[in-house]
Amino acid sequence: MPSDQPRVLSVGFVPGVTPGKWVARWRERHPEVPLELHERDEDALHALRNGSDDVVFVRLPVDRTGLHLIPLYEERPVVVMSRENELSLYDEVPLEELEGQTLLDIGDCGGPRNAVEVAASGAGVVVLPMSLARLHARRDAVHRPVPGLPVTTIGIAWRVEDESDDVEEFVGIVRGRTAQSSRQPSRREMQKTQKKTAAQKTAARKTAAQKTADRGGAGQKGTKKGTKKGRTNKGSGSTRHGR
Repeated sequence: MPSDQPRVLSVGFVPGVTPGKWVARWRERHPEVPLELHERDEDALHALRNGSDDVVFVRLPVDRTGLHLIPLYEERPVVVMSRENELSLYDEVPLEELEGQTLLDIGDCGGPRNAVEVAASGAGVVVLPMSLARLHARRDAVHRPVPGLPVTTIGIAWRVEDESDDVEEFVGIVRGRTAQSSRQPSRREMQKTQKKTAAQKTAARKTAAQKTADRGGAGQKGTKKGTKKGRTNKGSGSTRHGR
């Protein structure tokens, strides 16, 4: 990364996202730029827009106004229920089987964690992305996939006006670019430095060669002058001897 941008890169993420592998790659490639992680609940986009975070992992759909957003992967939906619920006998719950169940509203329950707690009590069932079901797993609750339910999508977002190399570099890492990718700012900076160094070396070699040539030319001129002078004196001496 350019040496004039030493700063902390702040990365936010919604519950259920596990950004550990991308954070590890960042810290391996750019130990000079600290990275801070912040788990955000409902305020992920707020933290991004007010500048608290530089990039955030969000669960779509979201308001994209003023943001760059790239979808990354899909999450499989599951139904969470009490262990005593008859649906727990299925490996995958048929969609039509949910019709006879009391479906809990996540918002009314006060969030995913509370919804799982209510479902575990047997008061109903709740549909969640598998990542959240695993995050809030309990011994008295189980979850099963439900084919046919719409998937949710996780994406990475950053502000349109933020064109910093740090953000571009991190987004590139998340998208799978290697350290050698020409699209990574750090690689472009390295190539720029290498070209500059190569140009400096070439210029130095040319300067050295020119100096050598100049010294050689000066020596040859001195030799020619000395030879010409010697011949003139020899001729003059012969004339005087004749007299």
